[in-house]
Amino acid sequence: MEHHAWHSKVIGEKTVSKLKKHGFEAFFFSTKEEAVEHISAQFFPGLKVAFGGSLTARQLGLRELAKISDCVIIDHGLPDLSENERLDIMRQELMSDLFISSSNAITLDGSIVNADGYGNRVAAMIFGPRKVIVVAGINKVVENEEAAMSRLKNTAAPMNMKRLNRETPCSIDGICHDCNAEERGCRAYTILRRRPAPTPTQVIIIGENLGM
Repeated sequence: MEHHAWHSKVIGEKTVSKLKKHGFEAFFFSTKEEAVEHISAQFFPGLKVAFGGSLTARQLGLRELAKISDCVIIDHGLPDLSENERLDIMRQELMSDLFISSSNAITLDGSIVNADGYGNRVAAMIFGPRKVIVVAGINKVVENEEAAMSRLKNTAAPMNMKRLNRETPCSIDGICHDCNAEERGCRAYTILRRRPAPTPTQVIIIGENLGM
């Protein structure tokens, strides 16, 4: 086995083992194709599927596959929405049958770490949807919660702010300033150390680099 694939598999499976001990249903897939097959098998006509603004989900083509399966798509990322329309859809996402998102970081010891601007994504990962799927590339896996916060602040957030054309210090120089910018994207921080009690949650780790 090629060295990179071997390392991804070892790290991914170790993380999955810890997540299972913490009450999550967790899987490791070596390729995105395997992961997509697993996720899309859970789609069926009429299922209300919501997306948490995930670049990873977009890279996997999950929205298109849900549409092909005649799912009801709830997505605040549609173009040409007004702010009020976007907020209304975010509220609808909390009542979905299946909420699909990625994570800013997942630790080797089984914690899921995120920061959010509106709070809609982290709220839905905790309570509301009947089921949650968190899907992440191996690049999101870090050693511990301290490393997760560092990744969030100095990798994920600056790249996301740049992608969204936000006027923040990190979108200029690529590092966190713990700013008070009006367009700051890191406002609500969550650490899921165990599965939220009422919410069936799958965590899928893919042995490829995905998202930010």
